[in-house]
Amino acid sequence: MSQAIEGVRWAIHDLETLPENEWTRYEIIHGELFVVSHPHYLHQQVCGRISIKLDAWSNTTGLGVAIFSPGVIFSEADSVIPDVVWVSRERLAQIVDEAGHLTGAPELVVEVLSPGKQNELRDKEAKLKLYSVQGVSEYWIVNRFTQQIEVYRREKAQLVLVATLLGDDEITSPLLPGFGCAISCFFPE
Repeated sequence: MSQAIEGVRWAIHDLETLPENEWTRYEIIHGELFVVSHPHYLHQQVCGRISIKLDAWSNTTGLGVAIFSPGVIFSEADSVIPDVVWVSRERLAQIVDEAGHLTGAPELVVEVLSPGKQNELRDKEAKLKLYSVQGVSEYWIVNRFTQQIEVYRREKAQLVLVATLLGDDEITSPLLPGFGCAISCFFPE
């Protein structure tokens, strides 16, 4: 749900005035406030499976870390909570603040779609543009309803769709040497 008011731009310090609720998350994209309710347990299960696979690969290689639902503060007017990110150890040291928020682009961002056209537009348009402008190298949009993943990679300074994966298609990434698994592993039966 968007709480945009004509001519009003939200900033991260405005979030301090909003009620705290463990079932509500607030994101700001280009100064527009989005109020997101706590996702369905199947959404969380998909996020967990992706995070576990990325984390296991990261533990084996030592190249980075997978983080579940981190706060990412790009600017005063752009603060989001992606479902899962992967960031290299070198990059993490550069972008983490004292509060544990990421203040720059992780290499990989994963968003799992929630039901509703507005949620889909936020992930497929607003966040795609934001992540592209901020320098994210790869973006996975996961649709748990159709059990598919759209993979966007950075080409010529922007994120572009390079693959749509279904069923037993294997997901790999140039960011994650040696990582691979069938995308069906991410979806509960």
